[in-house]
Amino acid sequence: MVSLEQVKQMIQSQLPDAEVVVRDLTGGGDHLEAIVVSKEFEGKTRVKQHQLVYGALNSQLQSEAIHALALKTFTPEAWATASR
Repeated sequence: MVSLEQVKQMIQSQLPDAEVVVRDLTGGGDHLEAIVVSKEFEGKTRVKQHQLVYGALNSQLQSEAIHALALKTFTPEAWATASR
């Protein structure tokens, strides 16, 4: 099993400027939600944004240490609007 902090660190290794919040949705540690805010997402489609995050977590997803991931990605501007 991978810890929430490890998931956060893996995402930040791919997106160093990212603000990341990772939550366990079920208490079992393998169904997670990640909210990621990064300037790297600017000008990219939602699919491309998610691919960046999935790339950082590829080994954990392949080994099924993370069985399910609910992913929410935002640019800093979009996050400022969404978090109001």
